[in-house]
Amino acid sequence: MKKLAIITSHPIQYNAPLFQLLTERGNLDIKVFYTWGKKSIEEKYDPGFGKTIKWDIPLLDGYNYEFLENVSKKPGSSHFSGIINPEIVSKIKEYNPSAILVYGWSFKSHLKVLKYFHNKLPILFRGDSTLLNDKPNFKQKLRQVFLTWVYSKVDYALYVGKNNKDYYKKFRLKEEQLFFAPHCVDAKRFNNEDTVHQAKAQNILADLNITANQFVFLYAGKLEPIKNVSLLLKAFETASFNNDVKLIIVGNGPLEKELKEQYQNNKNIHFLPFQNQQAMPAIYRLANYYVLPSKSETWGLAVNESMACGRPAIASSKVGCAVDLIENGETGFVFESENEESLKQALLLAFESKRNYQTLSNNAVNKIATYSLENVAIAIEKTISNL
Repeated sequence: MKKLAIITSHPIQYNAPLFQLLTERGNLDIKVFYTWGKKSIEEKYDPGFGKTIKWDIPLLDGYNYEFLENVSKKPGSSHFSGIINPEIVSKIKEYNPSAILVYGWSFKSHLKVLKYFHNKLPILFRGDSTLLNDKPNFKQKLRQVFLTWVYSKVDYALYVGKNNKDYYKKFRLKEEQLFFAPHCVDAKRFNNEDTVHQAKAQNILADLNITANQFVFLYAGKLEPIKNVSLLLKAFETASFNNDVKLIIVGNGPLEKELKEQYQNNKNIHFLPFQNQQAMPAIYRLANYYVLPSKSETWGLAVNESMACGRPAIASSKVGCAVDLIENGETGFVFESENEESLKQALLLAFESKRNYQTLSNNAVNKIATYSLENVAIAIEKTISNL
């Protein structure tokens, strides 16, 4: 059996189910090397939420892993020198893999792995960067030279969607080096036990005095500038919906106090605090549509989650997944990023589509079904079987 070493910074809720599935399928022997170190699994302060977060689902069950010693003076995943593992090369050699899968290059140790094992072992790469916010200037030209060099160390890239594929092509990866491994979530966690999640959602709606016949939009995430929740609130208010249309904002963050004060008198807008992972299947079921108004988003996995719950989505044109997942009037609506009028029209179109809502809901579920953990596992296995 071929052995795959997986290099990634820390356990996260989107990757752990994939590692579990690869192990269950038994076609590869995998070992995950966590480069941030053991402290990465502890509670951490998240500035985007403005609070300490510890995920409430198991992230280390069902697969082989090792936490590497991180000697960085300021350990973390927010900067290049936050991950420094003196033993990373020797640990990988000790495992003796057939290939290496590296998640992201922008840490000192991850780049070290790309450089050291280039032309020694096949290197697969996974990231979700796009060109959506690129602006031609001298700095971008320098970045292009540097990234072309970085990706010259990669044998195969597992691209998550169209925008990500275009990104790799810009930095001279060829078609035969690119394998589609879609960005996905653990759909079973969101679409199983639908009646249980729906009952929980109904209880929350009742607490908010929202009835079953009222139409609801939802944002759930960080209340920080890049997410552009203020644009959503403005567009919702200027759309002049009647009292049967509601907006629920779920999350915490640096803009929370300001936004709550600004809209405290609007009885059609409701705020709820951060909800952990086990609560999210019910949270998505609070609404008819999920809205992601971000100024920049490499993908937007909340859209996957909402669709897995049968909720179509509204997303800005700078949300990476929009081109892949959202077909206007079929699985949701896309609006022009940072354009209040465009977002307002998308909200109005979504409300007007309520007569065909069940069709859109079914379309969303069918669309997201192919963006599955199984298809990512198959892509990884096929890539390695061809080595």
